[in-house]
Amino acid sequence: MKDYYSKIFKLKTSQRFILLLMFFLIQSCEEDIAKVSNEKKKTNFASQVIYNGNIIQKDSGQVKVNFRAPLIEKYELIDSPYVEAKKGIYLEFFDKKSKEPGKIWAKYARNDIKKNFYFAKGRVKIITTEGQTFVTETINWDQNEHKMYTKDTVFVSDKDGNILVGAHGMVAKDDFSEYTFFNNSGSFTSSNLPATSK
Repeated sequence: MKDYYSKIFKLKTSQRFILLLMFFLIQSCEEDIAKVSNEKKKTNFASQVIYNGNIIQKDSGQVKVNFRAPLIEKYELIDSPYVEAKKGIYLEFFDKKSKEPGKIWAKYARNDIKKNFYFAKGRVKIITTEGQTFVTETINWDQNEHKMYTKDTVFVSDKDGNILVGAHGMVAKDDFSEYTFFNNSGSFTSSNLPATSK
């Protein structure tokens, strides 16, 4: 009789051990699954999506920027958050000196938020408030440095029909008050050519 009870006690002890072992195994598996799912968790997805966006920026009641894009996606759950317009942009920027706004078109645009840096590509066309037209394939805008630049060929024309080509790109102030073209050529009307020294 004593042996019978000791067998039952041993059986119950081994069952307890098995249950305890199973508990630890299940707990360990749950932790591994949680670890794997956290490692595979994607953070590079759009946290905000705007369709047919029209963003207006004002300063002292005056419109400074009027931005339109069919699709705007904001990626902010990553180390370097950015905003992307994959289906193109149209932007108007206003200057106190001019009644007509400047305009920018591009097939794609991106804004790296922390760096305050913009990039546009795909038949980029810029019309300044002075009426000059710049056409290039890509443009970079460093807003902190107030500088726009590209290494692509730039075609520039003005209201008088003058044409300038910067074969190896340009660097310009972001208000286009100053710019430098690299390996340039063009055609100008004679009234706009500088006088020759005598």
